[in-house]
Amino acid sequence: MEGHCGSLTETPDSPQEEANPWSLAENCLRELMGRATFGNIRSVIRPVLKHLDNHELWEPNDFAVHTFKIIMYSIQAQYSYAVIQILMSHLDEKSRMDDSEKKKKKLKADAKVRTGIVNVLANIVSIAAGESIGPSVLEIFNSLLNHLRHSIDIRTTNETDLIDEKNFQDCVINTLGEFANNLPDFQKIEIMMFIMGKVPLPTDESHEADVLLQKILLKSLLKVGTKYRTVQMCQAFPSAFLQPLLQMSLASDPAVRLVVQQILHTLLDRHNYLPSLTKVCVSGPLPDIKIEKCSRQDSMFFKKNGPDILMHMFESVQLANNTAENFQAIYTTLSLICVEFGTDSDVLIELLRLIFAIQELPTKSTLLSSGQHCAMHILVAGFLYFLGHLTAIPAFCTHVDQVLKNRSESAHQLLPDDSFTFGLFNSLPEAIDESVLFNSSVIAEALRSSGHAYDTNRLLTPYIPRRVGQVTVTRSISDLNSISVEVDSVNSSPGIPRRHPEEEITVESLKRMLAESPTAKRQAEDERRLRIIEEFRTAAFEDLVAKAEQQTVDLQNKLNEIFGKVPAAVDISSRPNSPHPNSRDEHRQTPLAPPVCNIKFPSHFIY
Repeated sequence: MEGHCGSLTETPDSPQEEANPWSLAENCLRELMGRATFGNIRSVIRPVLKHLDNHELWEPNDFAVHTFKIIMYSIQAQYSYAVIQILMSHLDEKSRMDDSEKKKKKLKADAKVRTGIVNVLANIVSIAAGESIGPSVLEIFNSLLNHLRHSIDIRTTNETDLIDEKNFQDCVINTLGEFANNLPDFQKIEIMMFIMGKVPLPTDESHEADVLLQKILLKSLLKVGTKYRTVQMCQAFPSAFLQPLLQMSLASDPAVRLVVQQILHTLLDRHNYLPSLTKVCVSGPLPDIKIEKCSRQDSMFFKKNGPDILMHMFESVQLANNTAENFQAIYTTLSLICVEFGTDSDVLIELLRLIFAIQELPTKSTLLSSGQHCAMHILVAGFLYFLGHLTAIPAFCTHVDQVLKNRSESAHQLLPDDSFTFGLFNSLPEAIDESVLFNSSVIAEALRSSGHAYDTNRLLTPYIPRRVGQVTVTRSISDLNSISVEVDSVNSSPGIPRRHPEEEITVESLKRMLAESPTAKRQAEDERRLRIIEEFRTAAFEDLVAKAEQQTVDLQNKLNEIFGKVPAAVDISSRPNSPHPNSRDEHRQTPLAPPVCNIKFPSHFIY
C-alpha cells in the first residue's frame, strides 16, 4: 500500500481490484474503520500513528495523507471529528519535549514531523469540518495557535532549523485557512475575534518575540479573512474586533502594520476590486468600477466607526519607518472605503478632509524625512486622481489633471514612478509652489457646482483627528460649523402655551414649498449659521455683552408679563381639612370629623 499510494485517485470509493496486496490492505482498512465505534476508534488509530512514527513516514507524508483520507471517508460521519482530536493529541505529544533533552538533530526531525502531521490535518480537515460545531471549533483553533506560539518561542541559531520552523508555521496558517473555509460566516467572524484576542497589543517596549508573534497571528487571521465574504460592514467589523485591529495598525513594526492593512483590504472588498487598486495611478484610464448605493446599515456603521478608522489612517501615515508597501496599502484602504461607501456624501467629504490634512503634513512635520514627505504627496495625488475619475465631476478632474501636469514639469518628485519605491528615495524641493498642490477651495467649488448635496463648508474646515468617545473642553472650527444654531427658545414656561406665528396654509403655499429647491434652503440655513458664528468671532466683547444684557432685560420683562397674567396662587394649606400643619390663617379652626362609631348610617347600609 505504501508503494502505490502515489498512483491512487483521491476518491472515497474503494479500489475495484482485489488481487494486489495494496488493494487488499486498503479494503481491509476501509472495512475496519467502517465498523469502528466511538469507544474503540482510538484503538484503531493508535497503531496507524505508531506505524507512521516508527517508519518516519511523516516526511514526506504522501502516504500519511492518503491513509488518513481513507480513514476519514470510511469512518462514520459522526465520529470523523474524533480523528482530528486524536491527530491533535499526537501533535501535542510531539511538541512536549523537554528543552534540556532536545538536540539539534532531534529538533530538526521534530519540526519536520510536526509539519507532516499538520499537513495531514490540512488535507483532511475539510472532511470533518461539517460535523464539528460549538466549542470543538475554538478548541482546534486554540490548539493550533498554541503550537504557533511554541514554534516562535523555540530559540536556535541553525539556519536549517529556522527554515523548518518557518515551514511549520506556514503549514499551520494554511491549516487554519482550510478549516475556516468549511465553516459558516458567523463562525469565521468568531474565529477572527478569537485570534485577535491572542495577538499581543503593541506597547512602547515590544520585544522581538512579541513582534514575531503579532506577525504570525495576524497572518493567520488574514488567512481566515480570505475565506469570509463580507455582506454588511457592521457584521464584518464588530467593535470587539475592529478596535484592537486598529490599534495594531499603529504597531512599531512596518510588516505588522502591512498585514493589518491587508486584513482591512480583504474584509472591505465586497466587489473584488482589490486587484485593480493595488497600485497608485495618476495617468491613463482607470479600471471599470461601479459604485453601488450605500445601504443604511453601512452608512450608520461609518458614522459610528468612520472617524476612528480615518484617524488611525492619519496617524499611520506619519510613522517614520513606513515602507513603500505601507504607503501603497494605505492608499488601497482609502480607495476601498471610497468604493464601498462612496455614494454617501458625508463619507466623501471626510475622505477629502483627511487627504488635504495629509497634504499639509510635510509643511508641519519636521521629524519625517524628505522621502516620507514625497510619499505623502504621491499618496494624495493618486487618491484625488482616482476619486476625480470615480465621481466624474468635470471641474474636479480638470483641477487634478492641471496639478499633475504642473508636477510633471517642475516637481516630478511628487509623482509615482515605476520603481515601486513610492518616492521614498526622492528629495523634496526646497520651495514647493502652490501650483503643484491641490486646492481644497477649488475642489469644494467643483463639488458645489456638481448639483449634489455635498457639505462643502465642512470640507473647508481643518481636519482634526479625534478618537471616538474622546472628551475635550476646547472646540475646533469644525465643531462650531457642525452646531445647528437655534435662535428660538423652547416652551419652558409651565401653564403658558407658546405662541406660534400663524402660517399661511394654502394650495399656493404648498406648491411653493414643493417647488422650492432643498439646496437653496440648505444654503440659506448655512449662510444664517455662518453669519451668527462670524458675529461671535469678529464682534467686540462690549457689543456682545450689551446684546446679552438687552436679551436679559427683554426676558425679564416677558416673565413679568407672564406672571402678571397668572391668577393669584391659592395656598393649599389654607383649605379646609388640609393636613398641612403650618396654616397661614392661624385664627381659622378646622372642625374635626366625628368618630365613625357616632355616625348614623341609613338602615340600608347596616347588616
